[in-house]
Amino acid sequence: MNYDPIELQTQLSFQENTVAQLNTVVTRHQQDIVELLAKVKQLQELYCSLTANIKTDNQKYEAPPPHY
Repeated sequence: MNYDPIELQTQLSFQENTVAQLNTVVTRHQQDIVELLAKVKQLQELYCSLTANIKTDNQKYEAPPPHY
């Protein structure tokens, strides 16, 4: 098998470029994941707060006694 040094250097250069591009994409995706996890946590907290409010509101507005 004949290895042309120029061809090998060219391939290596393309591989390095590809790795750099992939690293950029992975970094961006990681940032997106962190942001999405924070938003999910906020939504969970909001949901818990709203369900707690609904439970207390339902207790305040019980059905009137049967004689009404």
